[in-house]
Amino acid sequence: MATAATAQLVALGGVPLVRAGDDLAALLLQAMSDSGLEIADGDIFVIAQKIFSKSEGRVVRLSTVAPSERAEAVARVVRKDPRVVELVLREASEIVRQQADLLVVEHRLGFVTAHAGIDMSNIEHQDDDDSVLLLPADPDGSCDRLRATLEQRTGLRAGVIMNDSHGRAFRNGVVGVAIGVSGIGALTDMRGRPDLFGRILRATEVAVADELAGAASLMMGQADEGRPIVLARGFPLAAREASAKELYRPKHMDAFR
Repeated sequence: MATAATAQLVALGGVPLVRAGDDLAALLLQAMSDSGLEIADGDIFVIAQKIFSKSEGRVVRLSTVAPSERAEAVARVVRKDPRVVELVLREASEIVRQQADLLVVEHRLGFVTAHAGIDMSNIEHQDDDDSVLLLPADPDGSCDRLRATLEQRTGLRAGVIMNDSHGRAFRNGVVGVAIGVSGIGALTDMRGRPDLFGRILRATEVAVADELAGAASLMMGQADEGRPIVLARGFPLAAREASAKELYRPKHMDAFR
């Protein structure tokens, strides 16, 4: 008979609005303190993509964007601002689907998503000029740098997941997924392990980073909650060097493109 298992998710309080150049490690450690917590060896931090992007200055003012002829043509189909479409095309390697109110692309980072992950929500706008937020240039690298700084300042081992909200082709609603990973495996290979009846698993791989990202999204919220950092503690994930690229299905294995 299986024994009980417990783990903990805590959405940290006290995280301020992040600006370009902010020290995310310092903000995280202060938020831990403000939440009455101390970092422990093996803690995993699931962090909203937006605060990485803001700290890295990935905000673009639309008044600075000149749409190309291609962007203008695509914008007419998808009924979007041509300037936003121009930015999507710059971030994308391929258009996967375009129709009214929807532009799905393969991002240059390797995953398929709507509008290249470009977002206008929870961004401060200046001088009545709309701004948008791009994804970080290197999400895995961003996670690596934050983890290294945390470990240097605390002497403790940590894991970091960058979380973003993605839609899915065959289900309604968005879910949190991992677009950057450091310090833990993004994918756990269960092949070769027996099930309850001794049958050997032959195809099971678990997207553990996505599962943690999805669970953390429930704590973060999607609107004005202001909780972009979630502590995940007690999850039995092995520490190792990894990348979110483990999660991206190569195009030649994609049964729907």
